[in-house]
Amino acid sequence: MLDLQPLREPALRHAAGYRTTTPIPNLSIVVSPQPTEPTVGLYRPMVCLVLQGAKEATIGGRTLRYDESCYFVASLDLPASTRIVEASADKPYICLAYALDPEPLAELLSDAPPNAEPQAPAFAVSPVNDDLLDAWHRLVKLLDTPADIPVMAPLCEREIHYRLLKGPQGTALRQIVHTGSHLNQIRRAIDWIKTHFHESIRVETLADLAGMSPATFHRHFKAATALSPLQYQKNLRLQEARRLIVTSHDAARTAFAVGYESPSQFSREYARLFGLPPARDAARMRGVEETAAIG
Repeated sequence: MLDLQPLREPALRHAAGYRTTTPIPNLSIVVSPQPTEPTVGLYRPMVCLVLQGAKEATIGGRTLRYDESCYFVASLDLPASTRIVEASADKPYICLAYALDPEPLAELLSDAPPNAEPQAPAFAVSPVNDDLLDAWHRLVKLLDTPADIPVMAPLCEREIHYRLLKGPQGTALRQIVHTGSHLNQIRRAIDWIKTHFHESIRVETLADLAGMSPATFHRHFKAATALSPLQYQKNLRLQEARRLIVTSHDAARTAFAVGYESPSQFSREYARLFGLPPARDAARMRGVEETAAIG
């Protein structure tokens, strides 16, 4: 049985609100005293270590659950719907979220043992072990001695990266830094989609960017992200539309701004993703923001 209490105590002590940015670069603490409704957003490359409670992430057609027995890794930018499914006032959901940086991973590739699998999806859940927990514990303890963070945090982070590269998701993490890997090629296409999501795109254009044939690109993109390239683009469009609508844009103007030619199609797809038509969802989101500001 894993002992997570040495990590829970300092995490709770340094948490302030739902998400806390800590003095340790790339590390944040998430705490919730109750389950949450599904939230749609973009997962950045990160590791999520749950210390208490449980969460679900739906990416494409796949739903993954992660709790205090495992950790979640996303190695690409991934549109996802997430919700906390286990939390209470007595036992709040507690999670350490760490943003992954390819550079320190690349520095360790020659030291970490190779993984057998030639390919891997860009997101997965794996069991946590004592060695990985020990490295996390040393990192989180530094929050009590902030003067030590500039010197000691990079050492702790290096060990965490090493443990991750040795673990079940080491293949995916290696691929995001190997120039010729499929995940790295897919990432080049994703970077293009993120800056051109409002434009019409052709799979052939994305395949050229990734250095693959269209059929091979489509297959590897779907394997990595659980989405087709066009589904990925649509998700980004709708997330940007939500941001615009909440900041007082009307639905029709927003539809055209993010690349839709038909406002009615936009409203249907928006409601399918977020659960409400644009205007009603925007009103609800503003109410949530106001409540959070008051509370």
